Amino acid sequence: MAIGKRIFWFRYKQGLKQKEFGQLLGFSAATSEARITQYEKEARTPKTELIDKMAAIFHIRPEALKVPDIDTVVGLMHTMFALEDWYAVRPQIVDGAVYLRFDPPEPGKTSLYDYALVWGQEYEKWQKGEITKEEYDHWRYNFPDTDEENLWVKIPPVFKNKKIP
Repeated sequence: MAIGKRIFWFRYKQGLKQKEFGQLLGFSAATSEARITQYEKEARTPKTELIDKMAAIFHIRPEALKVPDIDTVVGLMHTMFALEDWYAVRPQIVDGAVYLRFDPPEPGKTSLYDYALVWGQEYEKWQKGEITKEEYDHWRYNFPDTDEENLWVKIPPVFKNKKIP
């Protein structure tokens, strides 16, 4: 999820209007709404100092706003938190092991359930020896083009420009 959508998400969760949020950040009443709109639509990218101010207002870490660096454990965790918020991916502990659970979609929400189901089926084929590791890697690194049932050749529009309910 890009930074603009993350800013919108946290502002929405706080119940703040764009103008109100902009003023909390120190923008004038005349420009605050336009500035926040620019950040949320990604016409502008906030500098580090402004991201830090936003995070303080939302009572979150700056990493929760930034596009996470998945090469770090903290960045990867914030990516998973975003997946929880936007796509109903949940952690579940079973017999001391942690699993990611992809819940079926709730009305009005987008879910990765169908995508994860197809992924799980391909993974099981590889684990059972029905396909080779090379075939599995080819499938996942070329998804959705490699979907033989043509279920995912075109990603549904709901996944392209996700709207928050």
